[in-house]
Amino acid sequence: MAIETRNKRSIQFSMASMSDLVFLLLIFFMLTSTLVAPNAIKLLLPQSSSKTLAKQTITVYINDKAEYFIGETPVAKEQLVTLLGNELAGQLEGSVVLRADQSVEVQYVVNVIDAVNKINEKYDTKHKVIMATRPG
Repeated sequence: MAIETRNKRSIQFSMASMSDLVFLLLIFFMLTSTLVAPNAIKLLLPQSSSKTLAKQTITVYINDKAEYFIGETPVAKEQLVTLLGNELAGQLEGSVVLRADQSVEVQYVVNVIDAVNKINEKYDTKHKVIMATRPG
């Protein structure tokens, strides 16, 4: 008597489990990317409808109390030229992204622009200041 097996092995690969895995990874990355906070300093940026993106070299923050920060380090107004000059040393064309709270007076923004202009004159460079805004 010959014994026959009812279960036959299939040589085809099932893609169903692979697509499930891809969708799970997609959902995971979508959820975790929304949890990442790009700003360490809480600011309410002014609104703008332009969508210009630039490569940033240094980020300068001005919070609602008119305090300056380079990265997350607090800086006095008098130290802006020195510390920005140190950060931009060795670069001919860097971008300083200015993230200022919408309640900050224009003079504080102009102080950062003046500091970058002094660095440009002193070292004959072409650094620029870019104002960060939120979509609106």
